[in-house]
Amino acid sequence: MDGTHRRAGTLLGTVGAALAVAGPVMLVRARGGRKQIRTELTAQKITFPDRGLPADLRAHAGHSVETGPEALAYAEFIKGNLVRATGGRTYAEITAELHAAGGEDEQLSRLRQTAFMGQSLRASLMSAYQAWQITTLVAGLGAALTGLGVALVVTADTLTSGSPNRP
Repeated sequence: MDGTHRRAGTLLGTVGAALAVAGPVMLVRARGGRKQIRTELTAQKITFPDRGLPADLRAHAGHSVETGPEALAYAEFIKGNLVRATGGRTYAEITAELHAAGGEDEQLSRLRQTAFMGQSLRASLMSAYQAWQITTLVAGLGAALTGLGVALVVTADTLTSGSPNRP
């Protein structure tokens, strides 16, 4: 075996070993992230109502929000409620109306507070959903890195040990 194969094998083995260690670390971190998201969502005690859900959310009736996809579904529920409550206007639009009215309109003030709270809750749930999606990505990358690392270590072993067909 020539030195080039041995050096290549050593380099591949080192990189493979690093990836084979990094992959499981990523898997553990992803699992821990999911557990933390689930714990935080569960602590909020958010439950879909038993009745009055739109058709696309009826499967969630009576269920607690504990996962990223459930957080997304509840955020969509809030969005629908906000659209009905505000006539489709955002917090910023209602604030502009309030300022245009001299800032003294009690009904617009209450509507602005409703919009603010609803949009804030929706944003928090969307953040939980995005964090859930990131844990999915990290787990997938961890699995891929683990597999790649093992493949590189096996390839390196083949290069450094020499094959029976080589002199």
